[in-house]
Amino acid sequence: MTDSEVSLLLHCAAWRGLLQAQVQVELSERFNRQTDPAVDRHIEEVWTERVSKEPWLFNGSKFRLHSFCLSSSSVSHPACTPPPHTPSSDRAEEQQGDTPHSRQRMEKSCITHSLHDAAQSSLDRRSRAVNQVESADSVSALSPASSTFSKNADDPEPLLTLRLGLTCYKDYLGTNWSCRVAELRKRGEAEFGDALALLAQPLGVGGVLCTADGQVVLIRRSQKVAEAGGLLDIPGGHPEPKVVCAWLGQAVCEEQISVDMMQQRPVVSELFSSVCAEIRDEVNIPLSSLGEPVLMGIALNHTSAGRPSAEFYVSCSLTSDEVRKLYWKGGAEAHESTDIVFLGRTEVLQLDISSPLWAELCPSAKGAVLLYQTVRPDSARGQRQPDAQPIASEKRSR
Repeated sequence: MTDSEVSLLLHCAAWRGLLQAQVQVELSERFNRQTDPAVDRHIEEVWTERVSKEPWLFNGSKFRLHSFCLSSSSVSHPACTPPPHTPSSDRAEEQQGDTPHSRQRMEKSCITHSLHDAAQSSLDRRSRAVNQVESADSVSALSPASSTFSKNADDPEPLLTLRLGLTCYKDYLGTNWSCRVAELRKRGEAEFGDALALLAQPLGVGGVLCTADGQVVLIRRSQKVAEAGGLLDIPGGHPEPKVVCAWLGQAVCEEQISVDMMQQRPVVSELFSSVCAEIRDEVNIPLSSLGEPVLMGIALNHTSAGRPSAEFYVSCSLTSDEVRKLYWKGGAEAHESTDIVFLGRTEVLQLDISSPLWAELCPSAKGAVLLYQTVRPDSARGQRQPDAQPIASEKRSR
């Protein structure tokens, strides 16, 4: 099934999804957006105009997804097919300061993709486990490509490393959503060898929330949200750097947040816990009723120039009737949606582009549904799917 609005950058079907202990992050200013005075002036102009029309908008620091590394464990020779209109590139590692010799050494032990075009106690327990994972051994950067992973039964548990910098919501609206985005992509490719170098690319999160009676929760977006007003979505938002700062006892304003204030383990914890916080705030479900988030993969929203979103599966101990009652009582972010809709698991698994409901889904929900159909995270965990592999393809989130 193909939909021009969305594609999958990565899925974790080989492992039925990844738990927090199987994910780590690498943080660096190298992974920030490339700045340019003319682009920055344009961002300010776009922001001023948007806020004048939508005064409820506010800026905030976000994590920027630059690239990812995925271990070769248990993955058997996947082929990754990019969309036909997108050129591939193998230069994404160059902007990280790698020399040809260092890249040659790296390629002996890992596979390189270019992809630039293309509750609370369990949370704490997973956070403590993050430091125990081993280093990933295959590299991906954001653009389409084909690749092969070797399979070795003696490999350590699979591990995903996300390479993150910082960006902000204002930069997102002024780059990914800019009328000049095509020009920004061309400049990024020409000047930095990376079509996404000048784009904000904030990492979103979303949750496929499944109730105790097998219903998947969708919410209808308010017309007062910045994107996809009136369409059906899953609960979601962003992991917040300011939350990490608060955990670390750093009292700073959004504009002062920098990469060197971040720490790896708290960032991973925020990535996983933020999806639960969004479910709590948007659907009004207490954290104690939510299961451990399972990362299904990363989807790309092409209506916003390929913005990435990490999509999770989250189980709920409440029934759909109980969830409906809590929703209508209203949560902290009740203003972001106007209705709640329930779909059976089977119906979600059968959704495709020919389904009438598909047209009502916003791109982030489409990406999450595609990942849910691919990963099947609510199947028996620990049983690997022999024909499932991580993928890397173009077309881009929330």
